[in-house]
Amino acid sequence: MYLGFYPETTNRQKIAWVGTLLTDTALVWHLHRYRGLRENDTWANYSAAIRAKYHNEREAADAQLKLGQLRYQGSIRAYLTEFRALNNFVRATGEALREKVDLAMPDVILDMRFAHYLEDFADDEGFLQATHQAGLQVEKKKALKQAREQMKGTSTSGASGRNDDRKKQEGKKGETTSNKADTSKHRQTQVGTPVGRPTWWGAKDHWASKEEALKGVPQKEQEAYFKNRDDCWRCGRTGH
Repeated sequence: MYLGFYPETTNRQKIAWVGTLLTDTALVWHLHRYRGLRENDTWANYSAAIRAKYHNEREAADAQLKLGQLRYQGSIRAYLTEFRALNNFVRATGEALREKVDLAMPDVILDMRFAHYLEDFADDEGFLQATHQAGLQVEKKKALKQAREQMKGTSTSGASGRNDDRKKQEGKKGETTSNKADTSKHRQTQVGTPVGRPTWWGAKDHWASKEEALKGVPQKEQEAYFKNRDDCWRCGRTGH
């Protein structure tokens, strides 16, 4: 990538720059080659020689396996970043590259890409960019749909809460009305019972006889009530 920004860099400068990145046995190899070839070495020969010397065949095989297993997991940026890193070792191009990408994509991204790009792609980079744009559109649409569902759920929850509050208020009104009715009924029951009369005296204003008025009343309660009172057994009033 560094050399890509400086295409005017000479072979000698490229080789020298790579040498600054090497350590241990790789640095010893580099210095030995430099002393032997000096100006006669070329970048193409040098890069091929160092690749052949230190190329890890197991690393390429592992990258090939991982690239075949790589799948889209919800982020097109993350997928393509990993794809490019692995493909640096695999070096898949053309139909092989496109097949690996298409097998890793969900149908919704493939449909989006085919809907916007009707013609074949001139190169692999154009294909990857089109897949990238299609993935972004699908992810944006999904995020928008989730946001709308969340807003809808919040609105429903708010309406439900208002209905619950309304029911609570109606319940309180019902309780108040019921309490008022009970109070009114209690007052009606007490009508006709003079103030100061015991509960056993009842609500009747008069009796045919004193015996009828005192029927069923314990003797102790009669004595306690009539003590120091001059009660009229016929009308139930005191003070006569």
